[in-house]
Amino acid sequence: MRKNNRCLQRTSREIQSDKRLLERQEKELEEKIKKLAKAGQKEACTSLAKQLVQIRKQQTRNDSMTAHLNAIQAQNTNAYSAAKMAQVAGNATKVMKNMEKQFDYSKISKNLREYAAFQERFGLTDEMVNETLDSMLDVSGDEEETDAIVNQVLDELNIDMNAQVITNSAKMTDSDLENMLAKLHSS
Repeated sequence: MRKNNRCLQRTSREIQSDKRLLERQEKELEEKIKKLAKAGQKEACTSLAKQLVQIRKQQTRNDSMTAHLNAIQAQNTNAYSAAKMAQVAGNATKVMKNMEKQFDYSKISKNLREYAAFQERFGLTDEMVNETLDSMLDVSGDEEETDAIVNQVLDELNIDMNAQVITNSAKMTDSDLENMLAKLHSS
């Protein structure tokens, strides 16, 4: 690609050099035509005008050749890029094939299934152990702790559970209930 680009750039420089030469010749011819026109030499002016037309046509051809060379250079770059992409894709394919050879997918699948089964068994075993421990330790301790918490809360509210039971067994009046409610609100 570099070799092709160098060749195209060299050709483009040559065309640019030729273009500058043609521009100088064009200016010289225009000046000569003006001098001859002032001198009244129509035939010489016509001959030089034909040369001027040829120079301008050549400039147009040079411009289109420069554009064509630029297009070729762009195509060359695109082709090089596409070739590099194909090469990279080929290398990636080789790497993926090598990786595929290294992995035994049936073994990996078997290992994953065994792992999932073990996880499920472990979860069930863990659950059964927790239930057994809870049933062994839960019988008396939790009830006593629950009663202690309830009594503490009631003590904080200045209510004695035993006194309340006695009061409930005797007939309570509305004023007693209002007093108890006021005590609860004040706490």
